[in-house]
Amino acid sequence: MDSPYFFIVLLMLAAVAFALTPLALAWLWAKFFSPRKPGPDKNATYECGLESKGDAWIRFKSEYYLYAIVFLIFDVETIFLLPFAVAFGGLSAGAFIAMMIFLLLLVEGLVWAWKKGVLTWK
Repeated sequence: MDSPYFFIVLLMLAAVAFALTPLALAWLWAKFFSPRKPGPDKNATYECGLESKGDAWIRFKSEYYLYAIVFLIFDVETIFLLPFAVAFGGLSAGAFIAMMIFLLLLVEGLVWAWKKGVLTWK
C-alpha cells in the first residue's frame, strides 16, 4: 500500500471487473437457463423477418459520407457556443475576442465547404 500506483491499479481492476461481470453473468445465464434448440430457423440470419436477396455489398457515394461528416463537425462545434451564450454578460474582452475568432474559423470552414461544393446534394 506504500506504492503511489496502488490506487490506480485498484481502480483499473475495478473497471475491468465492472465491464466483465455483466458479460460473465449473461454467459452463465445463457449456459444454464436458455433452451438449446438449434435448427435452421434459430441459426438463420434475421433481417426484419425476411430472407435477404442479392448481394449485401452496395456501393454508396462518398458524397453522402462527406455531407454527414461536415454536418457532424458543424453540429458539434456549435455546441461550444452554448457556454458562451449562457455566460455572455460576465465574460471579459479576451473571452469575447476568443469566441469571435472561433466563430470566424467556423464561418470560414462553412464558406470553404460551400465553395468546394460539399453542401450541394447531387
